[in-house]
Amino acid sequence: MEINRFEDVLGVVPVADIMESRFVLLCPHTFTYDFHSREDLAGACVPATAEEATRAKYCITFAPDNGPTPFYEPMPAMTWAMRGGWSQSANVPFAATVYVTHRSNQECLVIPSGLPSLAFTDGTFTIPSGCYVYSAGIITIGSNVIVANTAEDGAPSAGMPKYQAAKDARVIGQTERYDSVTGALTIRVDD
Repeated sequence: MEINRFEDVLGVVPVADIMESRFVLLCPHTFTYDFHSREDLAGACVPATAEEATRAKYCITFAPDNGPTPFYEPMPAMTWAMRGGWSQSANVPFAATVYVTHRSNQECLVIPSGLPSLAFTDGTFTIPSGCYVYSAGIITIGSNVIVANTAEDGAPSAGMPKYQAAKDARVIGQTERYDSVTGALTIRVDD
């Protein structure tokens, strides 16, 4: 996903695994971390109903990471463990995904539940191919865009932008550009 322009950004904690570039709404969460450091962040979830989809105006992505690569997900670490968690026998051997590029530089990865993330709103976002509900209507410049929800579109599509013919309360923005070579869709989300 590419963030072309934005007006506001919030730190959030996904309450379930969410694919990057999905539109989410704010919700409560019960995650805690060392010294309660995540309790002041809002929760984020994909819309379950059409009513919730009208409030899903936040495009979620990974928070940038300045740590050195490679890194592991999940990172073997325990509170107060020495050498980054490797001193604990429970952490070795371990099963993890090794990343050589930061996740914030990749497209359409799943953000794990509980991982602090960023949610952008009121801006212009370029969504990669496969991360929106494709139709001939949505690729037309100026088309109305709404957010798919679980009840009407199923769980795999929930949070994806999709085409809406009529302008109503569910419209979160309009199509600004479509790249026919890469399939990337640029959407302008307005308040």
